[in-house]
Amino acid sequence: MPGTVETGARLGLGQRLAQIRESRLVRQNLTLFIGGLVAGIGGFVYHAIAGRVLGPATYGQVAFLIAVYSVGTAPALILVVVLARYTATLVARGDAGVRSLMTRTIRLVAIPGLLAVLVTTLIARTVAEFEHLGSALPVLILGFSIALIWQVAIPRGILQGLQRFTALALNLGLELIIRTSVVFGLLVAGYAVSGAMAAVFTGLAFCFALGIFSLRDHIRRTGTRVPLRVMAGFSLTAAAGIIGIQILYNQDVILAEHYLSGHAGGIYGGLNKIGTILFFLTLSVSQVLFPRVVEAVAKEQHPGRILAQSAGILTALGAGALFVFAVVPGLVVGILFGPGFRDATPYVFAVGVIGLALSLDNLLIQFFMAVHDRVFVPILGAACVAEAVLIVLFHGGVGQIVADVLVTLLGLLLLLAVRCYVLLPTLRAESLGEPEPAVLG
Repeated sequence: MPGTVETGARLGLGQRLAQIRESRLVRQNLTLFIGGLVAGIGGFVYHAIAGRVLGPATYGQVAFLIAVYSVGTAPALILVVVLARYTATLVARGDAGVRSLMTRTIRLVAIPGLLAVLVTTLIARTVAEFEHLGSALPVLILGFSIALIWQVAIPRGILQGLQRFTALALNLGLELIIRTSVVFGLLVAGYAVSGAMAAVFTGLAFCFALGIFSLRDHIRRTGTRVPLRVMAGFSLTAAAGIIGIQILYNQDVILAEHYLSGHAGGIYGGLNKIGTILFFLTLSVSQVLFPRVVEAVAKEQHPGRILAQSAGILTALGAGALFVFAVVPGLVVGILFGPGFRDATPYVFAVGVIGLALSLDNLLIQFFMAVHDRVFVPILGAACVAEAVLIVLFHGGVGQIVADVLVTLLGLLLLLAVRCYVLLPTLRAESLGEPEPAVLG
């Protein structure tokens, strides 16, 4: 009966594909992946427009301000993770304290935001003169933008915790669409560097309003006044995880620029950006994983299945990019950086593996943060030190530094996987490490 067997096999495959299509986890990943992809493309287009309209010299001023802005977004990334975890915990426990969490956090974050604006106002003229900007206005807009991104992080973190990934994807994507649309108009109108920074602020303002609107149903509700102090301990854990990952994909560029020749350092810098493309391409998987794991543990449901499925989705996405890197590495380099970077071609697949390894490392770290397991912190710290030490000791060329980073990230992945294997059987609702939300006087 070969025909029966073949038909059964086909039915089995069809059923599996149907299950994949109907999977809530897959749908959530697809939604957030699209939003992140739009945001990523928007970021590239913003810089392309600014570079072409302003020219290299003036664009360099914009690049400097955007680099400072990127540093200022680090607290926002931490805030998103902290609020996502606390919101997911509240929802899993049936608590109606989301409105209190949002309004009180907005007021609390406004204090450092005002300080950032004040400090920027005081040093704006000095910074403008040091960087030859010609005007202090772009620096002032930068200060307001940093303060505003901290506020934008609040509805984004809560949306992630509520698992409203469609609203979150719209928020992420529309920020860059608005920024790119506005920057073109302002630059054509002759506002130069100030216009480029005003476009950043406009996109953020729109998305803060959109985020609040997306949470309007919770704003109308009344509920318990939740304590914010319980987030303090986890904030340190979140900071360690986020900063550690940032160190892993940035310090190698700094060290390569120091140890290699100017040409080789530039080649490695381009390779690093190719690797981080794969990292950011798959970032949505960890964003979906985080609140799902918090929910699963809070409800005494084992989160191992969610972790395994997420790792599978991430690996599948990464494998598609790796296939392109392996088949047409020269085309990848040519499209992204041009013929001047052709020396990077032999290492494209290797840095793709680095990007995939970093993505899997980040996925496991997000998992550990979700269950508030701090054992990953010294493991991640040791990996940051090991990467730096290997590059200091072995930096004979681009290929050697690529090997240093690859060994470090694969070793980190192995250690984190072992920790995960040991941890999974022990997870209980109390692993979340937060007291029950209580009404405060």
